[in-house]
Amino acid sequence: MPTLTAFERSPDRGRGLARDMRVRWALEELDVPYEVRLQSFAELKRPEHLARNPFGQIPTYEDGDLTLFESGAIVLHLAERHDGLLPKDAGARSRAIMWMFAALNTVEPPVFDRSLVGVLEKDRPWFEERLATLDERITARLGQLSAHLGDADWLDGEFSAGDLLMVTVLMRLKDTGLLDPWPNVAAYLARGEARPAFRRAFNAQRAVFEAADA
Repeated sequence: MPTLTAFERSPDRGRGLARDMRVRWALEELDVPYEVRLQSFAELKRPEHLARNPFGQIPTYEDGDLTLFESGAIVLHLAERHDGLLPKDAGARSRAIMWMFAALNTVEPPVFDRSLVGVLEKDRPWFEERLATLDERITARLGQLSAHLGDADWLDGEFSAGDLLMVTVLMRLKDTGLLDPWPNVAAYLARGEARPAFRRAFNAQRAVFEAADA
């Protein structure tokens, strides 16, 4: 049974934003049983974990002799190994992988930077200007995403690993108001969060936070 590492006490306070959520969701979509190894922040910097991930982060994924880090790489590995997250058709499969990269490389950087700025730079004199710049970049990406989606349910035909990663990126924008001008993007996010596999993964991650906070 594969083992996933996750925060013992997640800084997202159980909102499903920690990146093990992506892997949990993929495993649930694929109906793959798994175990979770909870790690404290101190344990992430110890040699045992650094042997799994030299950057001292979560998630990592262990299955027999294979150890992987980086949530996108883990999701891609699972999608290639099990049926359900990548189309059979070669062209559609390549496009789904393309959307995986787009979620992590094109859409996520300004979204994640905005999260960090709100925590780490809020008292800095440049905060408002920095936030406005990031919001402008995010708004441009959301407009482009909205134009592509139109009235479709998913990015390219059926739900895929590309949608899974894109939804987890967009989750960070739920309370920002930035999704308000793009109702089709907000509806797309809601469809992803309504999937039974998402709910199982979210509840499992949330339970860890609740247990740590009890």
